[in-house]
Amino acid sequence: MTTDYEKWEKDCKRIKKENDKLLDEFYTYLLNHGIKSKTAKNHISNIDFYINEFLLYEDAIKAKDGIYNIDMFLGYWFIKKAMWSSPAHIKSNAASLKKFYTFIHEKGMVTEEDIKHLTSTIKNKMPEWIATMERYEDPSITDMADVWGL
Repeated sequence: MTTDYEKWEKDCKRIKKENDKLLDEFYTYLLNHGIKSKTAKNHISNIDFYINEFLLYEDAIKAKDGIYNIDMFLGYWFIKKAMWSSPAHIKSNAASLKKFYTFIHEKGMVTEEDIKHLTSTIKNKMPEWIATMERYEDPSITDMADVWGL
């Protein structure tokens, strides 16, 4: 009998294989759209972290199904889990996520409505994410509830 953990591991392994293919295609897509190799590699790194770390952290979520998880990622998880998190990295990840989900929209994997939701979320939540990041980095704030607005 397969345990839940074994099922999750198996699902994650399968999804990572799919993600590797997506990342390769995304890299080619970026280059074909005039993005320089160094910039494209930065986008790939950002997306790899999102789809292979965050989306597979607790559950086995496919990249196409992760479009509605951006707020949790940039507003909380990335700030806590990525040692390199900063306001600039939040903005960089948001730009990468927009490009990535536009790419998979063009592949027919997400809808126009999904893209509108993503761009609206990024636009509306960015000030909050940046403010949270700044509170997280503020050494005078000692109560984490103050960081997260609890």
